[in-house]
Amino acid sequence: MKRYYKHKKFYLTLFAYILFFALEGYAKSDIGGKSLPGEYPIDIDIFTTRDRTIVPGPKPSVPIHLSQVSKYKQYGYGLWHYGPGDELVRRLDIMSPAYNGAAVTRKTKLLNFFTISDIHISDKESPSQLIYLQHLHDTLPIGVSLYSGSMLYTTHVLDAVVRTINALNERTPFDFGISLGDTCNNTQYNELRWYIDVLDGKVITPSSGANLGADSIDYQRPYKAAGLDKAIPWYQALGNHDHFWVGSIPVNDLLRKSFISDTVMAAGDVLVDPRKINSPDYYMGVIDGSTSYGDIKYAGQAADFKTPPKVVPDPARRSLLRTEWMKEFFETSSSPAGHGFKMEDADKGFACYSFVPKATIPMKVIVLDDTQREDDGSFDIHGHGFLDKERWDWLKKELADGDAAGQLMIIAAHIPIDVEAAKSEMAWWNDPKNAVTLQELIAELQNHPNLIMWISGHRHLNTVKAFISPDPVNSPEKGFWQVETSSLRDFPQQFRTFEIYLNSDYTISIVTTDVDPAAKDGTPAATSRSYAIAAEQIVGDGIHAYNYNPTNDPTIKPMPNGAYNAELVKELSPKMQMKLTNKKLISNAVVRQ
Repeated sequence: MKRYYKHKKFYLTLFAYILFFALEGYAKSDIGGKSLPGEYPIDIDIFTTRDRTIVPGPKPSVPIHLSQVSKYKQYGYGLWHYGPGDELVRRLDIMSPAYNGAAVTRKTKLLNFFTISDIHISDKESPSQLIYLQHLHDTLPIGVSLYSGSMLYTTHVLDAVVRTINALNERTPFDFGISLGDTCNNTQYNELRWYIDVLDGKVITPSSGANLGADSIDYQRPYKAAGLDKAIPWYQALGNHDHFWVGSIPVNDLLRKSFISDTVMAAGDVLVDPRKINSPDYYMGVIDGSTSYGDIKYAGQAADFKTPPKVVPDPARRSLLRTEWMKEFFETSSSPAGHGFKMEDADKGFACYSFVPKATIPMKVIVLDDTQREDDGSFDIHGHGFLDKERWDWLKKELADGDAAGQLMIIAAHIPIDVEAAKSEMAWWNDPKNAVTLQELIAELQNHPNLIMWISGHRHLNTVKAFISPDPVNSPEKGFWQVETSSLRDFPQQFRTFEIYLNSDYTISIVTTDVDPAAKDGTPAATSRSYAIAAEQIVGDGIHAYNYNPTNDPTIKPMPNGAYNAELVKELSPKMQMKLTNKKLISNAVVRQ
């Protein structure tokens, strides 16, 4: 009995130590002489943006550069407060003009899932970056994609998001989650492994090369990730940053060597002309991991350096081919195997697939790779929407098969459609090498009445757009919605939840809600939020402005604090209504004839 009591007391004491470290933030415990990485907790109370929103403070009067992270607090950058929730707006844009639906109620929840996007897991010490170009284009919002203070904490924000998702899952279980691309910032193996390992709940060492500051700097210390609840399957889409250098340029032999080199990369201003990649005008710099604010070093005009700046090389920084990137998703402890990708498709780099989330619900998700090809011959920044003939034919078949099978359909792709001006670097690429024009693509999508929604990331915004049927009076079911999910790197650093309901009149309601990670004060994720807000205040208006609407689409509404929550109503065809009636998902519904 005494021995049992001693053992019990030991385990209770051990549990108390573990609980203490979990509640107090990052800590190192010393059990049996072994130092164990700690965890970063989140707040106990979990809120969505329907409950409260994060409101950035006014832009400070003293202008500073994005790289002056140590001065953010001194001059009032990065401050914020909680504001009122962003109410759920009921949207009927794609319904028949005669539709009212005032007495309609949600009857059956068909699906509950979440999306994350544009995490941009960054190896900030890699010698193959474009940090210095942010300095050259300091007033352009695109500079934030090359450098911002929040790049110090990309894995930590993802971990906080995963913990928040797990907490929401305890309230209402998710059927699945999907990541909409740009998981990596720069195609690197170590960036992808950090991403997968956070979702798998492993120990993360978020530094590379010499691992500077790993024992003393918060963003460099190893820590234990929570891991996504194993009961939640998660799926993956491909983004342009996942297979292009800094999301912009195909990785040639010169670039491939730069990743694992001991010399900081020198290049020209590729934002002006991507062909300047071969012009050694500027050393692009790295983050000094031994500094508290992630100071930039080894950046500037090449002529100012007596000798090329050196770093400790790291083979884990190697750039992944599209095929290698896809195959890495089979090296994971979470489900499903491959996270949607099939090994035979990974062998040829075909990053498209579809899946049925619930066997009892006639709905499928079509995961579409709409990024550019490495060999498309473009000398532009590779951020355009694009489908080659193989992917275009595949998409048309998936849509036709979904209609024939009586399945509701969701398209999940990295790049959204028809929300950018034609000449934008993120617009659909109207080039002869593209198998389909934007107009042809939209016409095809509207020819499939079972398509309810296109979801995407890429622009780091939470924009919602209505694609109204070409015949809204007689065929409103040909309309569909597009919902974007913002980035976890740049403000507002949110993920989305989607609840899809079958209504009492056999319409569909898509309830989509933005969620802030429940970052606890004093944790790296909370610091990242402050830095992301500071970046918004410094850069100013532009691509991240929350009323950004270059196509002047009246269905795109402003987002004062970055979030946009809505109930999006969708008409179903008489044929689809009849199928759902026969499945008896709800009773006493009136089917439109």
